[in-house]
Amino acid sequence: MYSEEKDQRVLAIILGGGKGTRLYPLTKERSKPAVSFGGKYRIVDIPISNCINSGYRKIYLLTQFNSASLHLHITNSYNFDRFSQGFVEILAAEQTLEHSGWYEGTADAVRKNFIHFKSQNPTHYIILSGDQLYRMDLHAFMEAHVKSGADVTIATTAVNRRDASGFGIMKIDADNRISEFMEKPANDLNIDDWKIPEQARGTLPPQKEYLASMGIYIFDAPVLEEMLNNNMTDFGKEIIPMAIKAKKINSYIFDGYWEDIGTIRSFYEANIDLTQINPAFNFYDEDEPIYTHMRNLPPSKINKADINATLTAEGCVITDCKLTRCVIGVRSIIETGCNLDGVILMGADFYENDAAKKKNRTEGKPNIGIGKNCHIARTIIDKNAHVGDNCSINISGKKYEDGDHGIFYCADGIIVIRKGAVVPAGTVI
Repeated sequence: MYSEEKDQRVLAIILGGGKGTRLYPLTKERSKPAVSFGGKYRIVDIPISNCINSGYRKIYLLTQFNSASLHLHITNSYNFDRFSQGFVEILAAEQTLEHSGWYEGTADAVRKNFIHFKSQNPTHYIILSGDQLYRMDLHAFMEAHVKSGADVTIATTAVNRRDASGFGIMKIDADNRISEFMEKPANDLNIDDWKIPEQARGTLPPQKEYLASMGIYIFDAPVLEEMLNNNMTDFGKEIIPMAIKAKKINSYIFDGYWEDIGTIRSFYEANIDLTQINPAFNFYDEDEPIYTHMRNLPPSKINKADINATLTAEGCVITDCKLTRCVIGVRSIIETGCNLDGVILMGADFYENDAAKKKNRTEGKPNIGIGKNCHIARTIIDKNAHVGDNCSINISGKKYEDGDHGIFYCADGIIVIRKGAVVPAGTVI
């Protein structure tokens, strides 16, 4: 078994991702891990909470793009007492005498920070992604790694043949040892001999016959340092295939809910799924909470409303409107007569005072929030947006090409209103 003393020598490394182009425009002014999720959280709260709930409190977050809001969130949210020896520390790309460039990939980001990691004298590294939605007992993952005697263990999830083409696929034997790796096999390629062995299937659904890498790894510390003693830049495409040929690499089959929320569509659907009676991802778990910034906001005020299957965060003021399958973020203001269906409203970073509202009137600009008599569907409204009265968004049935359309962006039929955007009264999108 793994002791608490040894747990303190495990380092968790969360990869913050690159420019986040697949989540644009939500990533225009913030890094991917800093994007709001579930009304009151940030995406990065998911992997950090998994680490804390599993007993791993030495956490590094590697990022380099638009990291200011992420720094602020981490500073306001994660402060361990001096006796726990825990920390959540952001390591942004930096210039040193040894290197002066940006992180060139996931492996390169880790390599360039060994100078910080080695001071902790780690026995193992847990490497996690910063844009996935899941709840995993990382301690059980670590115990399985240690028990197997593997040099590296890769968390995998079972997928069907159609979905297999979007992942790195692993071939394993009856003892869960990985013998081969294939990056995104073509749909017409016969990969029947890559099916999961019957002895390793357990209770997996019969239609899910292949193992996909989740991008979550455990490395023995000396092995990771050896595997990165080169110029390779990416774990999935380079380091892992090389390690499979040279080291003992095992698969840890994770059979819980896991979703990559790195695209607008997957991000939208994962948020809206939270409104189900029994959502795939459950925030309501007292034993394994998801931690975030404690804002000390007042309770939300509902001045008459028809609300169905909707999450409402703290500090909102909602007046005489209808909300269906919505996720309403902190400090959201929704005025009289609105009808919102399938809307993610991220809320606001502040309340506008009387002086700010007077200035808005002088400039002919709506206040922050949703004005009166708006009808909005299948839309993401980023923080601090000003939506005027009598606006209609994604209701007419008009189709837009994916891409930028000025005050809004379209992706897979989902309308995204930018952070701080001003949507004039009477606008029809």
